[in-house]
Order: sequence, then C-alpha cells, then structure tokens
Amino acid sequence: MTKTKEPTIIKKYANRRLYNTGTSTYVTLEDLAEMVKGEEDFVVFDAKSGDEITRSVLTQIIFEQENKGTNLLPIAFLRQLIRFYGDSMQNLVPSYLEFSIDSLTREQGKLRDHMTQAFGNNAFEAMQDQVRRNTEMFERAMRMFMPFSGTATEVPKARAEEKPEPNELDRLKQQMEDMQRRLDAIAERKS
Repeated sequence: MTKTKEPTIIKKYANRRLYNTGTSTYVTLEDLAEMVKGEEDFVVFDAKSGDEITRSVLTQIIFEQENKGTNLLPIAFLRQLIRFYGDSMQNLVPSYLEFSIDSLTREQGKLRDHMTQAFGNNAFEAMQDQVRRNTEMFERAMRMFMPFSGTATEVPKARAEEKPEPNELDRLKQQMEDMQRRLDAIAERKS
C-alpha cells in the first residue's frame, strides 16, 4: 500500500500570525498562496479553539489577490455567488463549482498541449511574431493608400523603407496556410 502524504498543519494564532508546523516557521498569506500554487496541501487550525479554518484562510488569500489588482473573479460572478447564499440551490453550488474548475483545469492543460504541438515550445513567441509581421504588413498597405501624408522629402524615404522583399508576401502567405493546417488538425483531433 502506498502512503499518501499528510497535509501540512498550519496554526493561526490570536495575533493573526500563521505558524507552519512542518517547517517550524511563521508564514504569511503569500507563503500559503505559493504553497497552493505548488500544489502543497495544508490544513489551517485556530490555535486556541482547535477549529479548522482552512476555508476562511483560503478566502482571505483570494481577497488579498483581488485587492492587489489581480482580478480573477468577475463582478457578475461574485454577485450571483452572494445570491446563492440561503437559496435552495446553495447545497449544489459547491459541487458544481468544483466540477467546473476541475474541467477548466483539465482543458487548460489540453489547450497548452495543443498549442505546443502546433507551434512548438515557443507558441506564444510564434504568435507574437506573427502578429507583429501582420501589423507591419497592414501598416505598409495603409501607407500605400496615403502616399502624400508626409512632406515631399519624407515620402521617398518612407517608400524606400517599406519596399518589401520580393518573396516576403509569399512567405507570409505560406506561414498563414501552415498555421491554418495546424489549427485544422487540432480541431480534427478534438472531434
């Protein structure tokens, strides 16, 4: 039989200090947030009463993150959540939310995998590079429709700079076609 790792015990004292019994050190809410992100399980107990207060501490962490400007929870969601308190649906909400967040987590991993397969490890960089190239091409096209927007001396200089390489447009078209084929392949795999 494999033994599961026990959660770390955190004690919260009256002075609001949090004590990690696993490391014998005082910790902050930020430290606990890092533990959550690192998938390290912990349970928080009130040091005086012995009551488990993990839920309220996790809620405090969310509150602190939201106050820092890292807004993850939309206002409409928060209002609807408040409306569920005392409602006949109140007992269904926790399991529904847990199922939903589990599904989102699983899909997030799949999306990352698909992006990595389609574009390699530099998926984000490849997309940024493509957006930059598309923006440059759009700007050049717009300048061709407004050739007299600058002074007479600026126009020839701008035209010399914007002259595309002979195969640049063909190369961009080929890259767009390659990206479309990859996206089609991903969509087929999902079906």
